[in-house]
Amino acid sequence: MERDMQMIERLERLYSAVVADCLDRVGLRTQVLDARIRPLDPGSRIAGYAATVHFVEVDGVPESSDDWYRNLLAAIDALRPGDVVVASTCRGSTWGELLATASRYRGARGIVADSYVRDTLALIAMAFPTFAAGIHCADSLGRLEVDAFGVPVECGGVEVAPGDLVLGDHDGVVVVPSARAEEVIRLAEEKVAGENLVREKLAEGMPVSEAFRTYGVI
Repeated sequence: MERDMQMIERLERLYSAVVADCLDRVGLRTQVLDARIRPLDPGSRIAGYAATVHFVEVDGVPESSDDWYRNLLAAIDALRPGDVVVASTCRGSTWGELLATASRYRGARGIVADSYVRDTLALIAMAFPTFAAGIHCADSLGRLEVDAFGVPVECGGVEVAPGDLVLGDHDGVVVVPSARAEEVIRLAEEKVAGENLVREKLAEGMPVSEAFRTYGVI
């Protein structure tokens, strides 16, 4: 299925707070991921289509090495340009430098993981946008397995479906359901234009109460 790459371009010109405001405006008030999910690099930004990966906790390494990381590797090989990997809520490290390298080659734009990551200095050095719940150096083998990908997952307290739009920056990560993407992005673009005007008026000395009364933006 063809995807609208211009939608990503429009989204990445926005920022998470204004998109969150517009999601609230259309009644989608639970689309901001939990505050524990932070960018490794404070300057990182991420925008793209959700490529979801569901992890489960396990206790033991598969007997056959053919089964080691099997579904995780398949999920990475299935990535397409414009994807943002979205890893489900779990306890353990799900991501590192080599997975990021393979993902970037396939056109992925970063990862949002409600889990831990490792190889963090390498991820920062390669400028692969990585948003995660923490850092932990233990391998996933024998601790976590991917049991499905391309399915709805919960990440940071938000239900994320494949193809939803994801935007992350220093303020947090928001998820825009695909069915409402055009509406929400249009509202956010309009709000940014209004904020730019209000910023000018406030810098000129307009009282903030008057600015809000006049323009409805603050």
